[in-house]
Amino acid sequence: VQLQASGGGLVQEGGSLRLSCAVTTSLFSHEVMGWYRQSPGKQRERLALSTLGNFTNYAASVKGRFTISRDDAKNTLELQMNHVKPEDTGVYYCMSTVDGVPDFGQGTQVTVSS
Repeated sequence: VQLQASGGGLVQEGGSLRLSCAVTTSLFSHEVMGWYRQSPGKQRERLALSTLGNFTNYAASVKGRFTISRDDAKNTLELQMNHVKPEDTGVYYCMSTVDGVPDFGQGTQVTVSS
């Protein structure tokens, strides 16, 4: 399985950005998918999860601002980021679990300017 995140860039505080993760296989085989972030000097943080049963879960730091979604037709995982803050700066990674084995793709850099 290959995961490729895209959509990162520079955005002003309060703005919006949409990240996308392209997946090489059908999303129906991915039990759990999610977005993680690694900020400078910090450990990788789980931001949002989505399961095959359409259950979603968000970290307190992004709840109400970020939305995770799956596009089964395009085989992509999306992350809509609204009302971004400087502390949202970091490298964003998508994650997928197939047969219980997690895999991370290459990240995409997001920088929020104040």
